[in-house]
Amino acid sequence: MSRDRRSHAVRIHRTGGPEVLQWDEVQVDEPGPGQVRVRHLAIGLNYIDTYHRSGLYPLPPMPVTLGLEAAGEVVELGDGVHEVTVGDRVAYVGALGAYCQERVVDAARLVPIPEGISTEVAAASLLKGMTAEYLLRRTHPVRPGETILVQAAAGGVGLIACQWARALGARVLGTVSTDAKAELARQHGCDSPIVYTREDFVTRVKELTGGVGVPVVYDSVGQETFEGSLRCLTRRGLLVSFGQSSGPVPAFDLQKLSRGGSLFLTRPTLFDYTATRDDLLECARAFFEVVLAGTVRIEVRQRYPLAEARRAHEDLHGRRTVGSSVLLP
Repeated sequence: MSRDRRSHAVRIHRTGGPEVLQWDEVQVDEPGPGQVRVRHLAIGLNYIDTYHRSGLYPLPPMPVTLGLEAAGEVVELGDGVHEVTVGDRVAYVGALGAYCQERVVDAARLVPIPEGISTEVAAASLLKGMTAEYLLRRTHPVRPGETILVQAAAGGVGLIACQWARALGARVLGTVSTDAKAELARQHGCDSPIVYTREDFVTRVKELTGGVGVPVVYDSVGQETFEGSLRCLTRRGLLVSFGQSSGPVPAFDLQKLSRGGSLFLTRPTLFDYTATRDDLLECARAFFEVVLAGTVRIEVRQRYPLAEARRAHEDLHGRRTVGSSVLLP
């Protein structure tokens, strides 16, 4: 017989702006076979959450609980679970429904949080850190001596990617919107921050590379930077378009790739790079390893009560957040 487990979650009953976020009382189910119940201690805030809220990305039937990333404690096991045990600190990414106090999650998607990593840091950075891992180590493996360009270098993924790429031996160029963000990016491994609101980033990249361009651009901005990112590439360079904070990239003529120098373009997702449990654990392990070593510093710069998720989304839209943020149940 199911026991009464009332909890709260931030849900949407229709798509739209931050105003559609609602603080609802919900019932938490018992975990089924292969599932566990997790009590959240911190929840990650990511730009992809706004894509789901607005309807840009497809959703299951309403009402929908938002959020793809959280960390907490295992409090109940379903049948056949062997990956974790009650009391374990765990984190996950990719399971829609994280904006809640408690929930049921498939055990196979959980990763253990190692000693030395706080639950806040895990929740604030796992999705971004695993994204940086697959971008820098697998989509285009960064080599010592390369010069790369990171769009939105002061964002959550950007700050991690700059530090990690620098540790891999790359020279890192990065775009930012303000002088304050330029200084922040510089402090996190960006050799040459480019304030795109004051100077043309394509011209500046060409100046910094002696007119050659870069072999890879990591671009999470999308619509506003796509054409410029292509122009920053050297011959046979790769544009990694992994986000669209400024809007989706419109349809374009493939001949632009050949005219630009036989360029490559990919639109990867973290979920394809962590589709198997082995890939998931290896990706998380590699990220936690560089954090524990001090190679990558994670700073939780914004904290919001979960019930105030609307304010958090308004700050995201207003570009008032820097680095990583968490929602606290």
